[in-house]
Amino acid sequence: MAIFAVFLLVIGTSMWFGEWILGSLGWGVLHGVLLFISVGLVAVLAALGVSARRIVGALAVGIVLGVVVGLIFGYNLPNRAYTAIGESLNLAVDPAYRPLVVGVVLWMLIGLIVGIIAAFRMTSRRFVAIAGLVVFGAIFGAFTSITFVAQVAAGIGITVAYLAWIGLMALDVSRTGIDVEALRARFTPTQTIDTSKETLEWLQKRMPPGIG
Repeated sequence: MAIFAVFLLVIGTSMWFGEWILGSLGWGVLHGVLLFISVGLVAVLAALGVSARRIVGALAVGIVLGVVVGLIFGYNLPNRAYTAIGESLNLAVDPAYRPLVVGVVLWMLIGLIVGIIAAFRMTSRRFVAIAGLVVFGAIFGAFTSITFVAQVAAGIGITVAYLAWIGLMALDVSRTGIDVEALRARFTPTQTIDTSKETLEWLQKRMPPGIG
């Protein structure tokens, strides 16, 4: 019941925070899931011997990225940039849809260029990589062309912070690897085993002849 109470407290607080601060229970559910994943990953990394400094460092970077992304969408900077580009090019597009068109086309071109560069380093599935980046660019351009209210921008920023924290922790482990020998030494009760052997030898020396 105590464990259930803790779950209820964490989940309830997350959903209440999402509804009260961010305006939707959906944010609370999403952030609660990401919180549990983050804490679970931290526990695994701590068990593997990853230092707290590296974990906290990843968290700090994630928070900074989340704040930056939240401010960018809070002030609708991408939408304003797309609008300015469309006006400077004098596009024959309805001003209401001009940011969407500019954002989609711009990021599709960026995805195409990045895909072509990446294709030179690949031996197979080059077309799939290029097409995937172009489609991703179109989706990203359409998403960033939206004008967000402050609550939604904050929700996006918190989501980015969690995802960045999880991604940076996973990337850190993938780069540095896991010292299997150190891990085995950490979880092997060497001192207990040695003490047991010494105790057994001591008892065998003091047993009467013919016993043991």
